[in-house]
Amino acid sequence: MSKLKTAVIGAAGYTGGELLRLLMHHPEVEITCIHSNSQKGKKLEEVHPDLIGEKDLVFTDQILCKNLNAVFLCLPHGETKSFVNQHSFHEDTVIIDLSTDYRDESEGFIYGLPEVKKTEIRSAKRIANPGCFATAIQLALLPSIAKGWVNHTIHVTGITGSTGAGKKLAETSHFSYRNNNISVYKLFNHQHLKEIKQTFGQVDEKFQNEILFVPYRGNFPRGIWITAYFPYLGELSKAIEAYKTFYEEHPFTIVSEGDIDLKQIVNTNKCLIHLKKEADQLVIYSAIDNLLKGASGQAVQNFNLAFGLDETIGLKLKSIGF
Repeated sequence: MSKLKTAVIGAAGYTGGELLRLLMHHPEVEITCIHSNSQKGKKLEEVHPDLIGEKDLVFTDQILCKNLNAVFLCLPHGETKSFVNQHSFHEDTVIIDLSTDYRDESEGFIYGLPEVKKTEIRSAKRIANPGCFATAIQLALLPSIAKGWVNHTIHVTGITGSTGAGKKLAETSHFSYRNNNISVYKLFNHQHLKEIKQTFGQVDEKFQNEILFVPYRGNFPRGIWITAYFPYLGELSKAIEAYKTFYEEHPFTIVSEGDIDLKQIVNTNKCLIHLKKEADQLVIYSAIDNLLKGASGQAVQNFNLAFGLDETIGLKLKSIGF
């Protein structure tokens, strides 16, 4: 079988660069276009120096829409819809959007969280990749939502690496601000809450509980750590069994009975989950790499599913360890 001709739009940013690193070693992919308006004419290694010697690719602002099997959209939030409307992609071209623009499942897009929508993704041509915090929070809580255990306000804290803010500089992403520093932003009002509540409502149509989410900016480059808790009177062993059963057919979401840490998931497409019970609260920890399971890795996972491939192809990655 010939390789799948693939374009990455917005390939100069963090998620675009991460996609290129994954796709150029994917056995079923031929990268035919790396797109960037700001970096057009530059060689791959001029924008992503770590990829020197990997591929002879040049950034372009032109897209040949014909004969593409897949398109990954890594454009800024709010710019994707206009881009899609300006380009005539074939109806059989699989489009995977990493922005927020289609996460409400509008215009034929399916929300691409494999742990909930694997069947739909396998037949989809338009896939909206979930947000990074949204992925980590949903995977932490979905089995509990499905069981109907959540009848009170859910308290969630989460800390993310600086790459979650994107490549474009802002005051809070400078090294001098981030280093030896932690700060809160978008208290109780993070944009990912909308897609989280959408999924929870699809899993349990009676779900209407408040989610009080405190997001932190971390002083490290990549990774997300989530702590979520709510009142729970059942046995911890029952909860662990329910979580393992819920995720038994999902190779990247792993329930650990031992303590977990962030380094176990950095540079992988895994989500690690650990449960505790304290003070009649079920406490769930989840950890992902915000650029992989929280963005580009999950996008490749969705690509694999949409083309009938083993969903782990190109994603058998090892954590940094040290």
